Amino acid sequence: MTIKPSIQDSKPGWQPYDLDYHAQNLVLDFRNTKDVLNESHKMRMTIAYGLERFWGEHLRLERLEKEKPAKAKYWKAVWKQLAEILRDSGMKDFPDDEVKSTNLDKEKQKEEEKHNIREMARKIWSMSLDDQRIALMVLTQFCDSLVWWTQRYKVKGEQNND
Repeated sequence: MTIKPSIQDSKPGWQPYDLDYHAQNLVLDFRNTKDVLNESHKMRMTIAYGLERFWGEHLRLERLEKEKPAKAKYWKAVWKQLAEILRDSGMKDFPDDEVKSTNLDKEKQKEEEKHNIREMARKIWSMSLDDQRIALMVLTQFCDSLVWWTQRYKVKGEQNND
């Protein structure tokens, strides 16, 4: 059983965000899924392109990796964890909408998902500049922690086949 550090124990004005704790748990959760942990390095590089592109990467992987959806699940899990971390630290309006439609009509499903994706991107772009910068800084450090734990916990012999 792991004990989660408390954000409330920190001093006002500075937050540790418990990034190592959350990164370690995510890496361990995906450790035994072939080729997924290699995504940690790609995540760290993708930050330079912005929050909306980082967020959207799970959608691209869902499309490309129908037979291996684990990579998309890892990206989505990282975004969801980032959203939780930022909300716990006071950024209550950090966007984390579900974009998948449950509509049974395929055409309506496509339209609803297209609308949901546009709305999610709009929310990210509408964040204040300060919130965007904070989110990017936290995401950068979070991905650095993911890379660190990936290097420690990656199953021996797993190769990057991308």
